[in-house]
Amino acid sequence: MSTTLLISDLHLHPGAPEVTEGFLDWLDRRARGVDTLYILGDFFEAWIGDDLLDHVDQDPSGNAALALRVATALRQLTDDGTALYLMHGNRDFLLGHRFADAIGAKLVTDPAVLRFADEPVLLMHGDSLCTRDEAYMAFREQARNPAWQEQVLAMPLADRIQLATALRQQSGEATSNKAEDIMDVTPEEVERVMRDHGVTTLIHGHTHRPAVHEIEIDDQPARRIVLGDWQPGRGWEVEIGPDGDPVLREIALQPGRS
Repeated sequence: MSTTLLISDLHLHPGAPEVTEGFLDWLDRRARGVDTLYILGDFFEAWIGDDLLDHVDQDPSGNAALALRVATALRQLTDDGTALYLMHGNRDFLLGHRFADAIGAKLVTDPAVLRFADEPVLLMHGDSLCTRDEAYMAFREQARNPAWQEQVLAMPLADRIQLATALRQQSGEATSNKAEDIMDVTPEEVERVMRDHGVTTLIHGHTHRPAVHEIEIDDQPARRIVLGDWQPGRGWEVEIGPDGDPVLREIALQPGRS
């Protein structure tokens, strides 16, 4: 029987080893053997370039060592037959084909329409739905510009590490000063995107507000399923089985594995 799992917003980084350990255990206990796994963005707290994997001994932050360990585990998963797809988030928008190839994954565009049990489902990271956050939307346009990305990736590794640290700090300061509704999705944008793609089911992350929202699109019942972020001891997944019905589930993460 076909099973697909979707996760988002793990924000893996050296400062949260419990989440990394919980994820690796989840891979072994839960994801191994499923047909397909989708990671819908913000898998890493920051990603400064695929060449990070070449500089484990030159990266005092520990990000390279973490990335290599996670990449090894994901390669084992795909070698065992699970199809893996990565979507960019607002934190790891520099993930590239080299990293995807190394783990046996494919990069998927945002948004992406898939079919489950012959029903179309729209997958997104979710940041593009937060149109009321004008400052972020301006940054998003810059960060997704290929010319800007090329310029950043041409910087020395140490400079990219500093840039990533500065961007995270700026993001944290900006978030603390924004109203809650500004950082959530814009309902009108959700309806527009779902209508444009001809779907009645949308699955996304980004907002860290896990829920199933029952809505209407042109007088037809629809739903927006929001994946939650991962914390020590707790994560979120959506499972889609052979019947094509997505199920949002909170999952208990083990503290680590030997």
